[in-house]
Amino acid sequence: MKGDSEESIESIRPSNLQAFANTSTLHGMSHIFAYGHMTFRRFLWTLSFMGSLGLLLMVCMDRVQYYFEYPHVTKLDEVAAPNLTFPAVTFCNLNEFRFSRITRNDLYHVGELLALLNENYQIANPHLAEPEVLEALKEKANFGNFKPKQFNMTDFYNRTGHDINEMLLQCTYRGEECFPTNFTTRDKAFCVAES
Repeated sequence: MKGDSEESIESIRPSNLQAFANTSTLHGMSHIFAYGHMTFRRFLWTLSFMGSLGLLLMVCMDRVQYYFEYPHVTKLDEVAAPNLTFPAVTFCNLNEFRFSRITRNDLYHVGELLALLNENYQIANPHLAEPEVLEALKEKANFGNFKPKQFNMTDFYNRTGHDINEMLLQCTYRGEECFPTNFTTRDKAFCVAES
């Protein structure tokens, strides 16, 4: 008798799948894996769930396949212009200042900013400089009996920055040759190097 009651208790106890389905928030699972025998209602829930899952998988596979085809749309509009204005050109040079144009007064005021001098007005990292540059730097950094003059950063940029007359090697625009006189300097732009 005792064995019969244990078997009946085991038959009443839900399986792990039924326990999961009844606590799941996935819509329809509790109706599909309900306790008891298969009914027409459970069959309809199973059919609806499987149909929806199949449709979802089909749409997902279609979109993944479309993604791997790498589709692209190229739209091109061509406009003919009889007269084009000369384009704006920006030259970016990581070496903004020409060392040959830096004076002793410039070095005194911005030497630390340019990482040429340390806070004590002494040459920073002399072992990194080439011998001829180091000699020129030592000569300019000799501040004994030196009386600094007023410093103007705009003047410094204009005087030590690169000159188009020295940089322009060749220029043609619309089949005609152009020269440094065709260029005008607007502002000294700061260029940022991307790493």
